[in-house]
Amino acid sequence: MAHEVRLNSIGQIGVHVSDLKSAVDFYREKLGLTFVGEAPPSLAFFDCGGVRLMLSAMSEGGSDGSSVLYFDVADIRDAYEALRGRGVRFTGSPHVVHSSEGYELWMAFFEDSHGNTMALQEERGELRL
Repeated sequence: MAHEVRLNSIGQIGVHVSDLKSAVDFYREKLGLTFVGEAPPSLAFFDCGGVRLMLSAMSEGGSDGSSVLYFDVADIRDAYEALRGRGVRFTGSPHVVHSSEGYELWMAFFEDSHGNTMALQEERGELRL
C-alpha cells in the first residue's frame, strides 16, 4: 500500500555559480545571509531562517541552470531600498503580482552576482482559497 507524501517545506535550495568566492561574498556581504560553512572545493552553505541555501561551483561544461529564491520580508519597500543601498541591482521596483479580496502579494526581482534571478516578497493580508 502506497503512503501519502506531503512536501510541506523546503530544506535546501541549490544554486549553481561560476565563481564560488564571489558568490559567497555576494550572499554574505550584500544580502546579509548567515554563512554556515564550506565543503571545499565546490560548496558553500547559508542559513535562510531554517532553510539551507547551497551554492555549488559549476564544473567545466556543467549545467548553468538556476533556482529562483523568494525571500520573505516584513516590509518590501524598506528591504528594497536597503539592498539597493548595498549595490544590489533590481530589475524593477516592488509591485503587486497577485491580489484578491483582502490579500496582496508584492515582489521585487533582482539578480545575484552571477545573473541568477532572485526575489523579495511580502504578503499583505490573508489569502483565502
